Amino acid sequence: MLALAFTLPVHGQAEAPFDMAQLMRTLAQVKAGEATFTEKRSVAMLERTLESSGRLSFEAPDSFTRETLKPRRDRVSVVGNTVTMSQGSRSRTVALDAVPEAAVIMEAIRGTLTGNRAALEKNFSTSVSGNAQRWALELVPRDWRLREQVTSVRVSGQQALLREVVVAMADGDRSVMTIEPAVAGPRSIEPAAAGPRSIEPAAAGSGSAAPAAASAAPRG
Repeated sequence: MLALAFTLPVHGQAEAPFDMAQLMRTLAQVKAGEATFTEKRSVAMLERTLESSGRLSFEAPDSFTRETLKPRRDRVSVVGNTVTMSQGSRSRTVALDAVPEAAVIMEAIRGTLTGNRAALEKNFSTSVSGNAQRWALELVPRDWRLREQVTSVRVSGQQALLREVVVAMADGDRSVMTIEPAVAGPRSIEPAAAGPRSIEPAAAGSGSAAPAAASAAPRG
């Protein structure tokens, strides 16, 4: 994969602070990608950490899928405002806003992956820190009712790659998703100068793309 080129500051000029606009422009250059993830979730009521792993994929403008492979297989796929949750032969499709906790996390990851500033700023208060080489984006739900479930989502990365997603829940639960680009394949989630991009983002519940997505999955 080719690294994204960044404009060098003119000699003698102060380099402009890295901001939301620059981050979104960088991320928006990647139109599709795949990655693997490992997620560790600390549950306030449990003394142990829950761990899951699987695959992530996205395609601009609004498609995102999280497929958990361990400890059990399940899949959460979002297209537009529709989310489909699957376990084995069972599946359930609902409006994304019908599962608000999952919607917060999915919108945070999807909006960051696709560089969709308008969607992020509609749903979250945003704060960017770092620089183009290593950055962090703090997202706090604007709706107070959602903040009673999800306190914040922190997405961090390197250039156009998402590397980690940290989700803080209002009940004290916390998940950390570490993302690695796909080892091979035309759609790895690393930025490509042209064409597919590899994902390096992250986060969520007991093995599904979001804590709520797991609980909302079809049950027998």
